[in-house]
Amino acid sequence: MAHGLDGVETATVAASPADAAGLADRILRRINQLIVLLSSIALVIAAFVLTYSVASRYFFHFSTDWQDELSVFLIVGAVFMSSAAIQAAPRPCRHRGDRRPAARRGRTASARSSSTSRASLFCGFFAWKSWTLLDEAWIENHHSGSTWGPPLWIPYSLMTIGMTLLSVQLLLQVIAQLRARATARHERALDRPSVRRRRRCW
Repeated sequence: MAHGLDGVETATVAASPADAAGLADRILRRINQLIVLLSSIALVIAAFVLTYSVASRYFFHFSTDWQDELSVFLIVGAVFMSSAAIQAAPRPCRHRGDRRPAARRGRTASARSSSTSRASLFCGFFAWKSWTLLDEAWIENHHSGSTWGPPLWIPYSLMTIGMTLLSVQLLLQVIAQLRARATARHERALDRPSVRRRRRCW
């Protein structure tokens, strides 16, 4: 009977990491993969546009209003849109060769969870402000002040989508860290001597 209870407890603890990688996490991972590809293409296009801008201005004295602004849009869009993918990238160096005492590791995990929560709140506020800027630029039809004059909802939409995805990514990481801490507390409770003695009595 004791072996049956141990199996149920182990299965419950093992199921926690699987729950953290839920449907939203899988969908966001697919979106991040697509955005990284598109952002890479945007950076390559921006590099070609800037190269053409410098060459045409130097050799032919052409005006470069649209080249400069287009390259800025591409670079800013690539940075904001790929921010969630960069945040979600694994960092194996954090846990490699970690031989610190359990208490210090626990304090580090708690501090990391707290910093992630604060970053999630800040990025959520940033995303909300970006949505308000996008709404204002769309309704009032704001345009850039250059001679090319592209609509400003284009860069604002890229910034808004990127910060929204980053906020969701941080929120999922906060949830995963809280579940990991709960799982670790459960494992420490099961490894206490009193619990082991109680199991032997069962």
